[in-house]
Amino acid sequence: MKKTGQVATSALMIKPSVKIPQVWPAAANVKQTGTVPGARSFDTIAAQQPAGFTRVLNAAAGQGSNPSDATAAVFEGSATITPPPGYTPGGELSGTLFFLTPRRDEAKYLSKPAQGGAAFTYLVPLVYSTKAGAPVRAVAQHIKNAFTEPGTTKPVNANKKVPGSTVQTPLRRLYHDNARRKKNRSTAVSICKKVFGDDYARGGKECDEYPFATTYEGCAQTTYEPSAPKNSFSVLPLAKKDNGNAGNLLGQFMTLNRILDGDDDGFYVTIR
Repeated sequence: MKKTGQVATSALMIKPSVKIPQVWPAAANVKQTGTVPGARSFDTIAAQQPAGFTRVLNAAAGQGSNPSDATAAVFEGSATITPPPGYTPGGELSGTLFFLTPRRDEAKYLSKPAQGGAAFTYLVPLVYSTKAGAPVRAVAQHIKNAFTEPGTTKPVNANKKVPGSTVQTPLRRLYHDNARRKKNRSTAVSICKKVFGDDYARGGKECDEYPFATTYEGCAQTTYEPSAPKNSFSVLPLAKKDNGNAGNLLGQFMTLNRILDGDDDGFYVTIR
């Protein structure tokens, strides 16, 4: 903080306040600790050491959403200014800063050794590259085609709109329901056989599917969610090595970004 001119900053008072306007889940009890100072002068705040004050948010375990016991909150810090006597200031005399606190979870499948962790609750992109020599190039080209020319992909669906290209249509991680993951995979393989023939894997190929079998939007989505759009996915035989490289990158991405199973989290895919 810096003073310029002749303003009587020793009498310019600044009062902070804090609140938690939103918590997820709504029933979770998030407590605050740490003292919020009262109104102090500009000069007092500018000279204080250390600068600022600390506020800690705590939520007891067991209050989060299932199955990962995830809890998150919005924290707002505000300040109100009272001008020195005799001064008529222009501009705003109050303001609020928005802080999206890290989401805490107990998803032990995301940590080694197994324990909970925290991550900021922003949707992040999984980046695949179509550049020459990229280990995931073939899969990236398949997904790019599904995004840009979905009507040309298999199975045939003139109105196909595959999800996952934007934050408005994210993919949700599927971890706990192993049977559904297997169903996603078997559905993709059955379509590959139907469209490309029983020998589609000849020459060391695999059936590559998008959206991924490890997401709720996988090929069997309508089996579990009848209201979901039908045939909004794409399958294509690709080299086993390329398919494996893309799968490894997907797994690393989910772990490093703490992507949770279910509706409380999501991600999207960017093709470069």
